[in-house]
Amino acid sequence: MNILLLGSGGREHALAWKMAASPLADRLICAPGNAGIAREAECVALDITDHAAVLAFCRANQIDFVVVGPETPLCAGIVDDLEAAGIKAFGPSRAAARLEGSKGFTKDLCRANGIPTAAYRRFNAVEPAKAYVREQRTPIVVKADGLAAGKGVIVAQTVAAAEAAIDTMFAGGLGEAGAEIVIEEFLQGEEASFFALCDGDTALELSTAQDHKRACDGDQGPNTGGMGASSPAPNIDPAMSARVMADIIQPTLRAMKAMGAPFKGVLYAGLMITDAGPKLIEYNVRFGDPECQVLMLRLMSDLIPALLASRDGQLKSFDLRWYPQAALTVVMAAKGYPGSYARGSVIEGLEDAAAIEGVEIFHAGTKTEGGKILANGGRVLNVCALGDSVRQAQARAYEAVARIRWSGGFYRRDIGRRAVERGK
Repeated sequence: MNILLLGSGGREHALAWKMAASPLADRLICAPGNAGIAREAECVALDITDHAAVLAFCRANQIDFVVVGPETPLCAGIVDDLEAAGIKAFGPSRAAARLEGSKGFTKDLCRANGIPTAAYRRFNAVEPAKAYVREQRTPIVVKADGLAAGKGVIVAQTVAAAEAAIDTMFAGGLGEAGAEIVIEEFLQGEEASFFALCDGDTALELSTAQDHKRACDGDQGPNTGGMGASSPAPNIDPAMSARVMADIIQPTLRAMKAMGAPFKGVLYAGLMITDAGPKLIEYNVRFGDPECQVLMLRLMSDLIPALLASRDGQLKSFDLRWYPQAALTVVMAAKGYPGSYARGSVIEGLEDAAAIEGVEIFHAGTKTEGGKILANGGRVLNVCALGDSVRQAQARAYEAVARIRWSGGFYRRDIGRRAVERGK
């Protein structure tokens, strides 16, 4: 098959790495890709927001299957346009992608279908939102309704902080994403990421992970797109997984099909495991980043047949095999991230780091120039490792990080802490 992968981050490098190992991938192309992906696939300078250009490229290169990595093109309807042109594509339709594209849509769906989630209200004006906040307990959570690259959620510890977040969002600080907001109760518990592959009717549980969203050790500092992850999640056992499938994933699939928008693709449930059980924080409609990186390390089966089965509605009789080992990834980010940061600093020592047993390095924001690897984004590298335990994977990943010479970067030193504390 000729396969086109859309995206340029660490998630896409992990997907390219896994797909390149498949005997089904006769030709693997990535648009636009990065310096690491270029080792697994042909990278082409294609604007993936230009759907007409993507379609033309697919026709010119006889592309059989398109795999969409990031959420923005999914929410813009790239899968609809590809399928309408007779090109097979993996991912949800624009209507189904509303599960990520509109937090308010998802909250309303949860309320209508008895899916456990935080109490909430939706607002499209400043004063009613502030009045509501003053009536609630703090901490309280203020969310932009639309896509905000992982930066649209503010956990406000005080009323003043919540009001400031409301002002920022309605003033256009997050662009169109903040034109409407959701304000919801703060859930007490421990977060986890749960992934299911869906074909509109059937959901196939993939695996779990635990993301580390805050920029600094000890879950301090601003929210980011993710500073590291471990898999499996230490707080989800088989009984909890079954509960998530029954109470959250399956009702969502039924509801989406009933409204004429069957969900096909990866359904990523961000969960809070509370004393009352699992509650949905939010949905994403694609593989997580950096969770995809640890999932791909643990996936034993060929990925491509699974993606095709999702698109073709054939998951009912499908199964996947997983390595029993744990996986962990440490994100190395540019200093200043998630705020402003510099580009162009040189990264060295990657081959030495990758020589450690069980280590795989996935590139995110990198480019090649003059034979050197340069930083070219906020989150730049994903230093990943497998191990017989999370503790061993953690030790290997941080040993690899120590071999990387990059003066322009920083990273958290406590990825996997909760799992290690549980003896995982």
